Amino acid sequence: MRKQTWLSKIMFFFNIVLTIVTFVAYTLPFLAPKAFPFLSVLTLILPFFLMLNLFFFIYWLLQFKRYMLLSGIVLLVGITFINRFYKFTETNLPKEETDFTLMSYNVRLFNLYQWLPKDDVAEQISKLISDKNPDILCIQEFSPNNEVETSQFKYNYTKLYGGKNKYGQAIYSNYKIIDKGEIEFPNSSNNVIFADIVKGKDTLRIYSMHLQSIKISTDIHEQINEENSKFIFKRISGAFTIQQHQAELIKAHYESCNYAKIICGDLNNSAFSYVYRTIKGDMKDAFEEAGTSFGKSYNFKYYPARIDYIFVENNIKVKQFKSINTFFQSDHFPQITRLSITPKAK
Repeated sequence: MRKQTWLSKIMFFFNIVLTIVTFVAYTLPFLAPKAFPFLSVLTLILPFFLMLNLFFFIYWLLQFKRYMLLSGIVLLVGITFINRFYKFTETNLPKEETDFTLMSYNVRLFNLYQWLPKDDVAEQISKLISDKNPDILCIQEFSPNNEVETSQFKYNYTKLYGGKNKYGQAIYSNYKIIDKGEIEFPNSSNNVIFADIVKGKDTLRIYSMHLQSIKISTDIHEQINEENSKFIFKRISGAFTIQQHQAELIKAHYESCNYAKIICGDLNNSAFSYVYRTIKGDMKDAFEEAGTSFGKSYNFKYYPARIDYIFVENNIKVKQFKSINTFFQSDHFPQITRLSITPKAK
């Protein structure tokens, strides 16, 4: 009996510590990484905190102890965060003639530098594009490749950098592009491109973004040890600080646009971050609207990481969403959504 009492005291102590840390993490989407660079890293592991709180809630519940209220309150307060991490139900609304599909995919240069031990990556991605046949295709980490067939799209905008091996981003569309441009990030190889497309009587602005990388390998366990863990931690917090400025540039740009907007691409940050909150603003997250499960978009070995997003304005209905996380041709997974435009209220 005494052992059980001491065990309960120890468990309750850790529960209190977890509660404090979780509530700190809850505030981080509202705090600029530049002001709290090291704390901002906690947003990457907030889902882990939520799972631990669920464990404590069940642990105390099975013992019929009121301590369960501690983690119960934490989970109740964080209900919106849970929805960003995991969706229990999927939405798949009936198809209509006016629907259109958008695919976003970080293709990792079509395996240009042989990160994956296979030679048919470009062909497989080309086949996927053909099979899914999206109306709009946004590609991050794009590199010109003759094996990738895109002639089915009538219009396109690509922005490339580099010398012999060029890289950049691309937007392909079945709808006419009437304007296009780029948001340049200072001292960075990352950027955002946009295209204004005309669909029927509506004009849409499509943004394809690729923010500062945190340079974490899919096999992170091979890199982390006692010697370099502090360096990795510092590198991540530094990347988040850079992302803050990039996110603020994106927000300032799209706020000056009167067209309905869709923002998609590789955010390189979690759905619990200041960067996510800044870019998303009042828009809808397509995964939250119609996705299911974890919405995993990055092939991280031990954690269902979601760092790629599709945001749409409120007059655009998300009728279906899928992250194709069984398609292993990049370190990211393609995302595809079916959308429809609803008239804005006058």
